Amino acid sequence: MPLPRPPRCRDRRPRRVPILPLVLLALAPLAAAPGQPPAAAPDPALAAAERVARILAAVPAEPIFNGRDLAGWTGDTAGYAVEDGILVCRKGGKTLETSAAYGDFALTFEFRLESSGNNGIGIRVPRGGYPSRDGVEIQILDHDGPLYGQEAEIPGAGRQRLTWLKPWQYHGSVYGITPARTGQLKPVGQWNRETIVAIDDHVIVILNGAVIVDTFLDDAPVLDGAPHPGKDSRRGHIVLAGHDDRVEFRDLTVADLSPTAPTARAPADNVPPPGFTALFDGTSLAGWKGLAHADATARRALAGADLEAAQARADATMREHWRVADGVLAYDGKGDSLCTARDYGDFELLVDWKIPPGADSGIYLRGTPQIQIWDPWDPRVGPGKPDPATALEWVAQYANGRNLGSGGLWNNRQWRSVPLALADRKPGEWNTFLVRMVGERVSVWLNDTLVVDRVKLEDYWSKGARPVARADQIELQHHGSELFFRNLFIRELPW
Repeated sequence: MPLPRPPRCRDRRPRRVPILPLVLLALAPLAAAPGQPPAAAPDPALAAAERVARILAAVPAEPIFNGRDLAGWTGDTAGYAVEDGILVCRKGGKTLETSAAYGDFALTFEFRLESSGNNGIGIRVPRGGYPSRDGVEIQILDHDGPLYGQEAEIPGAGRQRLTWLKPWQYHGSVYGITPARTGQLKPVGQWNRETIVAIDDHVIVILNGAVIVDTFLDDAPVLDGAPHPGKDSRRGHIVLAGHDDRVEFRDLTVADLSPTAPTARAPADNVPPPGFTALFDGTSLAGWKGLAHADATARRALAGADLEAAQARADATMREHWRVADGVLAYDGKGDSLCTARDYGDFELLVDWKIPPGADSGIYLRGTPQIQIWDPWDPRVGPGKPDPATALEWVAQYANGRNLGSGGLWNNRQWRSVPLALADRKPGEWNTFLVRMVGERVSVWLNDTLVVDRVKLEDYWSKGARPVARADQIELQHHGSELFFRNLFIRELPW
């Protein structure tokens, strides 16, 4: 009896290795009242999917299938058909790809499988490329189908279903790279709804309202031993990767999450550009709070009455030293840092800032120091000492770093800490940051110049031993100087 074909692996048949379906997110019981059964903890996969849905709700989505014909698609057009508004991969259908290319986006669609049905969604695939090698492929598969397993009597365990699928072949997996959580696929013949988010190297897969994959391709190991140069691809076509089975698709839409141009600016002071929301309304401190504790680890540990008391004291200090004047958020240099009232995960941040000569500040991302702000022309000599008089004396001042310019991740020790270029304007003039943070990687443009290019931000509080918090407040850093900010806008990215 011949073995059933493996999904998306025509040149190698899988070994019959029995494994249990992979579950990546476990549930833990919560404490319950005496005599009551423990209540199940909320499923984090559902909460994560709800967060992504909330963020995507603000992003327009455009259809990539019109429900009538294959306009906008190329490739094996003979292997696909439109039936009653449904895009059908016929038996024997191969690859169908979008005419347009996409970089950062969210693809949402519905699909329906036959028993053991197999297909895939290739993303960022070059024209005519192989989806799982030249891009990355999100598996579509009835992994419970009879072709991929059978029942057997296991001594001491009774009848068990065994499978010869690898973990990275289950539905929703990034094929060959990241296994998906199982348990969300609907029975054969029912419609499933899926969203694939690709931002930079971050890939999220949501199936029927639950996150089943959340991975960063740069850090993800290859599991199948095959070459996957497409891991590094950041733009390409969306591909339906047929595998000889009938698979049906409908309601395919794409939301554009492309990076904001570094030249983006407010159309008027404190009026957000398209896609952004204002963190500062230009008239009040609404949406901001004081710094409850200077150490983020200690602050995150505060709870209940202790948190309320600490926050009340911090807010009082904030109101004494931060003010709004003529649409500008101003600080007198004598209080403490200013924090967003909300936490943020992945985002783009636009902010204008201005400092007097010799000033020092920064922007904390997720409560972590910091994107540096300072005066590059300040020689940082001791009180009463003259400024450097020779070129050698000036070069010696580079030891303090400020002469290299603002924008660097100054507290990094393992990864680059200094900016790529000096792009500051002179003290007293307005500067503009565009900050893009995806996972732990940060890019910074200062006055339209790239000064930080996808550098990992290290967790200052654990000396780099822990990853940066997945979400936390953004802070405008107090460092004993007068400071001025305006046009503070944020664009949340799905995370």
